[in-house]
Formats: sequence, structure tokens, C-alpha cells
Amino acid sequence: MPIIKHEIYIEAPIHVCFDLARNIQVHMETTSKTKERAIGGVTEGLIELGESVTWEAVHLGIKRKLTAKITEMEKPYRFTDEMVKGAFHSFKHTHEFIESGTGTAMKDEFAYISPLGILGKLADRLFLEKYMQAFIVNRALALKEIAEKKCN
Repeated sequence: MPIIKHEIYIEAPIHVCFDLARNIQVHMETTSKTKERAIGGVTEGLIELGESVTWEAVHLGIKRKLTAKITEMEKPYRFTDEMVKGAFHSFKHTHEFIESGTGTAMKDEFAYISPLGILGKLADRLFLEKYMQAFIVNRALALKEIAEKKCN
């Protein structure tokens, strides 16, 4: 099971970073390259514990749908979303926020299992893990930019 970890420092208060990371409109803005949009469940505002959202996006040239549910939340320090339906066999994405100096360290841990058994494992090695790493990093950079503009 691939586990992607990423950490970024954001010059903004922890509560700002936490709320931006779970804001549906901000998610769509930070994933515009994949045309991600909320089409079911919570489709605007802040997603909360126990709520779910269905996303439609274009990944690897194919339009896909995925439903994720918030399974853990400790405001403003951590929340976890898990896939309940979609292209992966499963995934668990933990977002962690730690006050650091005058800002916030934002940590992502994305653990997933690809579908299709051995073929999925091959896809991980050939391209999928790198693709997902870039997706996580690009979203974090976009969140950083939004948070720092908002607070400066």
C-alpha cells in the first residue's frame, strides 16, 4: 500500500489553514487542473465530521466520480477523509495542522490501495504513486497561496 506524506509551512493561523483545507469551494479552486467539482453530499461550505462529498474530476484523461466521508475530526488539528465509493480499492487521507512559529505546519498522509490487484500495484510503480504525490503537493501549494494572501 503506497503512503504519500507531504509537509508544508504556511504563514497563517492554524484555524485559517484548517478551515481552508475542508472548504468545498476552496477544494475546487485548488484542484482546477483536474476540473474537480462537488456533485453530491456537501457541495459548498465547510465539511464536518460524518459528512460526505461526491467529487467528479478528470484524472489521467478519464472523468471519474469519488465519494469521501469525514471519519475523524479534531478541530483545528486534524481531520481524515476516507473513500466510500470510487476508483481506488480504498484510501485514507489524514490532514494534520500544527502551530509552528507565527504560522502552521500542514501535513498530509495519503494511504491508498489501487484496484485490480497485481495490475494496480504495477500501475502504482509505473505512474500512479507519482501522479498522486504531485496532486497532493500541488493542492498544498495552492492552499498555502490562498491562506497567505488571506492573512497578509
